Amino acid sequence: MKVWIDQDLCTGDGLCEEICPQVFTLLDDGLAYVKDGAQVMNEPGGAEGVAPVPSEFDESVREAAEECPGECIFIEE
Repeated sequence: MKVWIDQDLCTGDGLCEEICPQVFTLLDDGLAYVKDGAQVMNEPGGAEGVAPVPSEFDESVREAAEECPGECIFIEE
């Protein structure tokens, strides 16, 4: 599984980071980004900032996508 966030849709609510901080983070710009290990995929972000999801976080990433008020989390199987 891979995941990315469309920052144009992000509301900055932070639910994704609360649900799965191992994969999601909010930066100083108030928007959510995905992480690939310790690397934040914010340059450039969006679909080009796609990151692989460790299998142990599959369930929580799906939950974050479902709970996201901005519907900005996109999962690629």
